[in-house]
Amino acid sequence: MHNSDIDQPHIAQRVFTSNTLAIIAVVAVALNLRPALAALGPVLDRIEAASGLTSTGAGALTTLPVFLMGLGALAGSSLQRWVGEGRGIAFGVAIIALACVARLFWFSSAGLLASAAASGLGIAAVQALMPGFIKRVFPLDAGRIMGLYSTGIMGGATLAAATAAGLSRFVGWEAMLGLWGLPALLALVLWQGTSSSYTSVRRTVFRQAVGRPPSRSGRAWLLLVFFGVGTGAYTLVLAWLPPFYVQLGRSEDVAGYVLAGLTLMEVIAGLAVSAFINRFPNRRGPLAAALCSILGGLICLIIMPLTLALPAMILLGLGIGALFPLSLIVTLDHADEPASAGRLSAFVQGGGYMIASIMPFAAGWLRGRSDDLSQAWVMMAVGVGLLILLATRFSPEERII
Repeated sequence: MHNSDIDQPHIAQRVFTSNTLAIIAVVAVALNLRPALAALGPVLDRIEAASGLTSTGAGALTTLPVFLMGLGALAGSSLQRWVGEGRGIAFGVAIIALACVARLFWFSSAGLLASAAASGLGIAAVQALMPGFIKRVFPLDAGRIMGLYSTGIMGGATLAAATAAGLSRFVGWEAMLGLWGLPALLALVLWQGTSSSYTSVRRTVFRQAVGRPPSRSGRAWLLLVFFGVGTGAYTLVLAWLPPFYVQLGRSEDVAGYVLAGLTLMEVIAGLAVSAFINRFPNRRGPLAAALCSILGGLICLIIMPLTLALPAMILLGLGIGALFPLSLIVTLDHADEPASAGRLSAFVQGGGYMIASIMPFAAGWLRGRSDDLSQAWVMMAVGVGLLILLATRFSPEERII
């Protein structure tokens, strides 16, 4: 018997352990990509009163980081070449941690906007680099791991929304926001400890990637618009659903629980996508189902927001929770190589997040003018209707780069 035959099970075990730890690290990082935004909504009225922010300014607390996510994503390929995936993701998580901790000490309107901008840049670095990392490390299982990654993102939002009002009563909203720096620091330590074995690939490999730039592909632009409008539903709900229910007479706790319940539905939907997506090589059916669910939830908010609060929460949560990973998976479907996937993902997320950033700001402007958010739900419903038509264009056979 050869030594190689004896060592083979041990090698397989090491690979399995290493991959498992890498998945845990990916999910840990993902959990920290939304609390800086999701923790704001349940206490937004209190923040406005204490900091002097207007409704438009409060909307900017979500719009600014989401817009910067887009700018940062467009620079993802440059960041990939300069520092590599592992270091770039670590750099992004560190910025998120520092931005959250800064809110403990700098909680004026200027400080809140500055920390929102910093968190947006950190999130952008992670989101631009993580798809390429997943595509390279898990080439045969990228769809499932992307589903877990996006589920982790929504899980972090769930925790932040559910605990925001209660924590803020005990420690103050400033400390509540700042405490989210601690899990980000823990995720940074875990990432540094488990990703190093996957970062030995030379950065020059990424410089050798060839192919048509995504900006020269009409399909890439369709993916960008699809991701942007779909993510706009998420950012709109994240920023303004709790204030909407507070305005209708519900308490901050109840409004926070509505958002937490919605994001919990997102987690369930994300896990379902991760578990079953490989059974649907043609993604158009799941995309249509997710979009119809979002549309149904928006209709509930428009016609009977109090009576239909539970159906709205469930439909919006399941739809948004499925649409986010599906949008990322469909994007990865259009690229064959990890470097190409990274470039395409950066392009789609970059422009897409810029589009998505318009929604919270527009809703804040509408609220400031009419003291009513119903028009924002109507605007989003029209956009979702257009996405249902657009989803029919995503044939599984086409590749871009």
